[in-house]
Amino acid sequence: MKAVYITGHGGLEVLTYGDLPDPVAAAGEAVIDIHAASVNAADYKRRRGGGILKPIEKFPYILGRDFSGTVSALGDGVTDFSIGDPVFGVCAFGQEGTYAEKIAVDAAIIDIKPESITHAQATALALTGLTAITSIEDCLNLKAGEKILIQGGAGGVAGYAIQLAKHIGATVVTTASADNHDYVRGLGADEVIDYKATDFTQAVSDCDAVFDTVGGDVTERSFAVLKSGGRLASIASGHEPPPSPRDDTQGLRPKATRDRKYLKRIVELHESGAVKPPEIMGFPLEQAAEAQKISESRHLHGKLVLEVRS
Repeated sequence: MKAVYITGHGGLEVLTYGDLPDPVAAAGEAVIDIHAASVNAADYKRRRGGGILKPIEKFPYILGRDFSGTVSALGDGVTDFSIGDPVFGVCAFGQEGTYAEKIAVDAAIIDIKPESITHAQATALALTGLTAITSIEDCLNLKAGEKILIQGGAGGVAGYAIQLAKHIGATVVTTASADNHDYVRGLGADEVIDYKATDFTQAVSDCDAVFDTVGGDVTERSFAVLKSGGRLASIASGHEPPPSPRDDTQGLRPKATRDRKYLKRIVELHESGAVKPPEIMGFPLEQAAEAQKISESRHLHGKLVLEVRS
């Protein structure tokens, strides 16, 4: 199969397009012919040797965590799919390998892709949706009538979270550069702060919740906008919950648990009209380095998608 892989940690130059052996389905697994795979910030961090996973021990190594495609082989014990079924999903925690024409995955954590979305849209919704849902609904337990600040609103996960929070009935404040203000307002943000021109801690207060996708000092400073009893969930603070500098607020670390129920929730939210697929910038598989270059710049909105098959 064709794949984009790395032979060591480093810059964009370590990404190689070439041939690797086809995967084989073990018991409980399905081999997926990948049609589309999304490019996530975790990918370039992993390439550089960072991220929250253990260091890569064996090369060549294929990056990528979510996908959409069709079932091409089934391992022993898999009875809920058939050859040719359109499916989408997110790899099990610790597994990567979607920058390729094929992948073998745990069949229990994938689901049927509905006809209402394309393969590119399905992969663009997969990891972003799973992360946003587990953060907003499970971790923060956001309620109607609450006020939430979502940091980095133009990103894939944050953009999904804006729509989900509005669907729940919350008031949504978000940060974004000036050229992305129309985009995040279109997602449903009630108030947008230009983080380059305004100190968000001076522009917003009395939030019930914060969802942080940025990290660094933004995480710590975000506690200042919470009301007493408020909670902050960060996906940019490493393995552990970010420590709160205040005794009356709580720092949380969401767990993006791989479970088919979250894929079904993604489909439900899409088909109800609550969450629309993000804007997509597509690249052929062999141009994965160009896609990662854009991802690494952090100057984008929507999702970057590798179009593996037509």
